[in-house]
Amino acid sequence: MAKDMTLLWGTGSVPCWRVMIMLEEKRLQGYDKKLLSFEKMEYKSQEVLDINPRGQLPSFKHGNIVVNESYGICFYLESQFKNQGTKLIPDDTDQQALMYQRMFEGPTFYDKVGAVVYYEYYVPEGERHDSAVKRNREALVTELNLWEGYLQKSSFTFYCLSYVAVQMCYFLIHRLSAQRYPKLGEYHARVKERPSVKASWPPYFVEGQEDWDTLKDI
Repeated sequence: MAKDMTLLWGTGSVPCWRVMIMLEEKRLQGYDKKLLSFEKMEYKSQEVLDINPRGQLPSFKHGNIVVNESYGICFYLESQFKNQGTKLIPDDTDQQALMYQRMFEGPTFYDKVGAVVYYEYYVPEGERHDSAVKRNREALVTELNLWEGYLQKSSFTFYCLSYVAVQMCYFLIHRLSAQRYPKLGEYHARVKERPSVKASWPPYFVEGQEDWDTLKDI
């Protein structure tokens, strides 16, 4: 079953980690996985282009079936193996509706974080506009306060899966304050001990990648 699966991935990629967590949650260990280098642009190799014409990672194949884009891969795996491992789509319609809402609210959260991280990291300090920095940070604080009340303690569902790898990146690299956002901090501390997360932990974090500290004062 899992031996018929191939995952081409890159370390440091949140979408790649999301798929690897999903494979662990569905107990699909033993798949063929190949780590490719972003620095060497191996994601543009013919091996990747043969199954993903966009030349992006993750690239995934199950037998003769190709599925790309991390969310597409995760939904495919849940559909094909819904009775195996963790059930990530609740049967209860109210919980299912909430799961889908939270899941698709995620990109708004990621955009707010990205606006702070990429503006302050890539734009030289002397070229930044105070109004833009303030606007980006205020929007992110609003979003973080919303997510403080979103994450549930009970079930691990698709919206948790879509969020967890991103959140790990924020706390581990960008140093989001667990004291300032205690519910998110508690969730981070709990989920990083989840077997699927520990089993798929990327070398990017193990090797002690540069600490950006971008979110420590948010």
